[in-house]
Amino acid sequence: MHCRNSCENSVIEKLKKISTIKEIQGVFGIYDIIIKIETNDKKTFIETISSQIRTIDKLKSTLTLMISNPDGEYL
Repeated sequence: MHCRNSCENSVIEKLKKISTIKEIQGVFGIYDIIIKIETNDKKTFIETISSQIRTIDKLKSTLTLMISNPDGEYL
């Protein structure tokens, strides 16, 4: 996530209220915050991102990466 200038703490406080977010870390570089979301289905995952995260007013942009094989087995 990329936040507006000096808004990281405010965004982190809002993210802490979202139950599907399991980890939140501040980082240096292009992005300011990375999070880990855990859900039981794709629909809840998408709803969390579109309805709860992307509506946070102090966010400039997000990048979503979804694990393609969460059980750890590879072809």
